[in-house]
Amino acid sequence: MNEFKVKINGNDYNLVVKNVEENIIDMEINGQLYSVELEKPLKTQKTISRPVVTRAVESTVSAPSAPVAKPSAGASFAAGSIKSPLPGVILDVLVKVGDSVSMGQKLIVLEAMKMENTINSDKEGTVKELKVQKGDSVLEGADLVIIG
Repeated sequence: MNEFKVKINGNDYNLVVKNVEENIIDMEINGQLYSVELEKPLKTQKTISRPVVTRAVESTVSAPSAPVAKPSAGASFAAGSIKSPLPGVILDVLVKVGDSVSMGQKLIVLEAMKMENTINSDKEGTVKELKVQKGDSVLEGADLVIIG
């Protein structure tokens, strides 16, 4: 087990890497278990994969009061699941159930820290389920879109 103290956007987190197998990393962040699926298998333990997020123009939209979508306990980053890389508010959903999506296609616009973030698909397939809608508040790791 490797233990780290990390700072993300000014917030301190305790990160414990529990297990690494090919492209799956099991970790605990501040007591919450996560299973992270990397795009490619690790070549060395020092390789880090980042979520597919692009930054857009600053937003002046205020956050609506809506229910918060929470990550499931022991959230698993299973194939087909697009997760929120950070907490925020859904500004737009660019796909609907039944749409075919390709790698890198824009799926959702998420406002976080007064910045618009475009969430892109990291897989190809058909949208099987939308877990959020415009105006929803989401936490980091919450399911956004299920692709089959």
